[in-house]
Amino acid sequence: MTTLPVAICQAAPVPLDFAGGIDKAVRLAREAIAGGARFVAFGETFLGGYPLWLDEAPGAALWDHPGTKALHAIMLEQAIVANDERLLPLQELCDETGACVSIGAHERVRQSLYNNQLLFRPGEVPLDHRKLVPTHGERLIWMRGDGSTLGVHEAEWGRAGNLICWEHWMPLARAAMHNLGEAVHVAAWPTVREEYALASRHYAMEGRCFVLAAGLVQKRDDLFEGLANVGGSAEAEELFNAIESDVLNKGGSMIIAPNARVLAQAGEGEEILHAILDLSEIGQGLATLDTDGHYSRPDVFELSVDMRPKDGVVRKSE
Repeated sequence: MTTLPVAICQAAPVPLDFAGGIDKAVRLAREAIAGGARFVAFGETFLGGYPLWLDEAPGAALWDHPGTKALHAIMLEQAIVANDERLLPLQELCDETGACVSIGAHERVRQSLYNNQLLFRPGEVPLDHRKLVPTHGERLIWMRGDGSTLGVHEAEWGRAGNLICWEHWMPLARAAMHNLGEAVHVAAWPTVREEYALASRHYAMEGRCFVLAAGLVQKRDDLFEGLANVGGSAEAEELFNAIESDVLNKGGSMIIAPNARVLAQAGEGEEILHAILDLSEIGQGLATLDTDGHYSRPDVFELSVDMRPKDGVVRKSE
């Protein structure tokens, strides 16, 4: 394959309501695939919605805050788990169409939540990428991922991988992914503001790959609607009422070529952004810059990546 049609579904998630979010994701992904896309990306934690109250609600980070505790309990209850049957419609869509879908979700492992960007691919189990370092207030919600989820999907047209949000300012994480030779990279964001667009374009240039910088659209009213879908909470409603802004995430998604030029850019509302990638641009760009090859100095620099899963508990028999 010399070209690859791709799309970003820039949309509002259904906050807290994972069943509703999956229904919407399948509908939008199917629409994008019907429009020609063979690879589809959604933004950070589309399934469950980005926890905007951490940044937008005064007092959300205070110790023992009733609203924050109520929301955390809901998120634990709603989060996806390993082999979650609620994800089957996304897998079946990929199996049926041969397309790939990258989508963010809250994932529960034992009693902890992770920020996971799942890559669904035909005929295979989804590829996990758990965010290595939750950013700032996100640490109140999410556990840190480990190196076992720094991987790529091997497709007939090349390799595809994910990083989430501020991982794009982790130089060693970028180097580890560039070493895997991505053709397509999903940069998942809650919204693609100016500095996030710069990071995404830099990644494309540095990694000589195409980047789908995928953002969400979210309004304060969405939080109330999602909360009502999962049974409501007076404490959580009070926390949401403290949020002053009406529009919280404004999209701005973009599709970027390996030389950092923007192929397509979304506005601030819900839309499906399409582009056709000319995969030959990757090899052309590597002639002048290969940060994992002729522009590296393995005699000076060495990167070690521990890809063992870290479960925290190792049980040993005598």
